[in-house]
Amino acid sequence: MRNVDESLTRLDPDAIVRSDRVEIAAPAAIVWEILVDLPRYGEWNPFCIAAESTLDMGAPVHMTLQSYTESGAVFPNCEYVCAFEPERLLSWELPHDDAWPYPARRDQIIEALGDASCAYHSTDAFLGPNGIHVMRFCGPWVKRAFDDTAAALKARAEALHRERKAAS
Repeated sequence: MRNVDESLTRLDPDAIVRSDRVEIAAPAAIVWEILVDLPRYGEWNPFCIAAESTLDMGAPVHMTLQSYTESGAVFPNCEYVCAFEPERLLSWELPHDDAWPYPARRDQIIEALGDASCAYHSTDAFLGPNGIHVMRFCGPWVKRAFDDTAAALKARAEALHRERKAAS
């Protein structure tokens, strides 16, 4: 791994998008199962409509994202797994590169609230000296995309939990 000047990836608290925190009437294990089942993202996720990765640390996560600025358009995105804590945290990042100096880190956080409930939210930190500019340009639509994702994850997890309870 190459060394990068720390100023190029510094965190500015004003350049972080935070989704709504949703409480989910399903265990953290079910939410985790949905988050790591990348081939099924297109069935429930309104923003990340396709994803592919081994989810090994450092592995690429190839995504197809729904545009929130151009109706009907999609665009590719590739980031790299940087945290994987089952039932707690799934993160990927876009490292700084001189050719694309817009590093970022996405954290998806699950908080167990009991045996049959949890909370979920996500953040996207736009890093380095360009982070605040990315935030001003992209922040509002990223927030909307992440809020939509949180709501869809809640619906998917609760439906799956109800199905499994009914079948047992």
